[in-house]
Amino acid sequence: MSQIIILDGQNLTIDDIEKVAKFDFKIEIKPDALEKVKKGRQRIFDLVDSDIPVYGFNTGVGWNKDKKVFKDFFNKYNTNLIYSHSLGVEPFCSREEGRAILLTRLNTFLVGCTGVAVEIVEIYKKLLNLDIIPLIPKRGSVGEADITNLSHIGLVLIGEGEVYYNNEIRNSKEVFDEISLEMISLGPKDGLAIVSSNALAAGIGALILKDIERLLDLADVVYCLSLEGLNGNTSPLDIDLYKARNYIGQKISLKNVTNLLKNSSIYNADWKKPVQDPLCFRGSVQVNGAVRDALRYCLELFNIQLNSSEDNPCLLLDENKLLSCSNYESISWVLGFENLGVALSHLSKNSCYRTIKLSNPEFTKLPRFLSPKDNVLGYATIQKVFTSLDTEIRHLSNPATADFYSLAGDIEDHANNTPYVVDKLKKIVDNLYYILGIEAMHAVQAIDLRTDCILGSGSEKAYEKIRERVPFYDEDRPIYKDIRTMYDLVKSEKFIHEILNTN
Repeated sequence: MSQIIILDGQNLTIDDIEKVAKFDFKIEIKPDALEKVKKGRQRIFDLVDSDIPVYGFNTGVGWNKDKKVFKDFFNKYNTNLIYSHSLGVEPFCSREEGRAILLTRLNTFLVGCTGVAVEIVEIYKKLLNLDIIPLIPKRGSVGEADITNLSHIGLVLIGEGEVYYNNEIRNSKEVFDEISLEMISLGPKDGLAIVSSNALAAGIGALILKDIERLLDLADVVYCLSLEGLNGNTSPLDIDLYKARNYIGQKISLKNVTNLLKNSSIYNADWKKPVQDPLCFRGSVQVNGAVRDALRYCLELFNIQLNSSEDNPCLLLDENKLLSCSNYESISWVLGFENLGVALSHLSKNSCYRTIKLSNPEFTKLPRFLSPKDNVLGYATIQKVFTSLDTEIRHLSNPATADFYSLAGDIEDHANNTPYVVDKLKKIVDNLYYILGIEAMHAVQAIDLRTDCILGSGSEKAYEKIRERVPFYDEDRPIYKDIRTMYDLVKSEKFIHEILNTN
């Protein structure tokens, strides 16, 4: 029996989006949500003969807002709107990203403020359930609704776009004809309903936020291994310190760390230890916790995006209004994404410094570069790799929301580059999987060289899983293979899940 997500326009989560995007959950729509869409559509038809100008309904869009659209030309105008806005630039979204985008927009249709044809809502659901996923370019949007990209979904609906189907890229009309799926004839407001949304950035952004949740757990795991590899101090892990400070994110990371280090010999008194470790070790719970706080702030705003109207004009059924507005403005939640990029740059720097310290005998009392013998170079050159990736993160974390032009005859004089912000964050996360993977390689090597280390119940599980894939560095070998292996391992949801559920 297929697993199902029921949409109502009010309760979509990033967990739901991941299930549909990555694990092919099917979609159902709550009947009262669909009824709201039908009522909204009827209200649009009631307005067809109105002489009141409404942006994007019976007028043009952008600089062409002063041009009237007559009811006899609604289909032609809305089709032309799709054509003229189909401007996206490669690369294309993956199949998984396309599924997340479709789902995100489908749910905001159900808020009931769009006035879109019920047939369009139904075909979005069918595309997901039949796994016919539009080929959507990633670039070309300035973020005030992803109009230049989502228009490519419109091309698919009228039989002129391309789709992923059965592991092939095919013309949508051919696929529709093959499975007897009707194409869409666009009516009043339909074109704008399809293109005027932040679903491109929001759909991909949801998947990234899920990745960051796992990445933060990974960061706690790798820190524990490194602390044991260093034979570091545990005084910064005293719970009373965090009661005095009272940051929520720090407490979550502390709980992870103390559970992972349970029964570790690192807690044993050792007068040979320095009084304090470097800040990259001493303050890791604080830094990891700060990213957790940034994520929580971002999620609070992002969940509003997923379950609210982003339509212009906005149909307010209860108030009997169709109003020009800026509900597509994403600045509230995209600032949260910018903040996450900066926060993750601190986590990255911390990881890099811990890795450098693990190769330094001044801190570890172990051989230089964690080499097991004099004629083995060990991790002598790898520092160039992870620091170069961190340099990329440093630049990717620079804000991009403030860099925009005034467009469309100076009417559209604000933007925020939301898809680019989301794409930057995705690259930051990907680089961090490499950086944390490389740190974990150093940590387990240091643990092996230490010989007398008794690992915590959770960190031991992590150590074992790493050593199953990457052997002890006893002779020089091409390390790039180990780097890739570690990247694949630490990125695995199974790796983190099994370690954190050890106790």
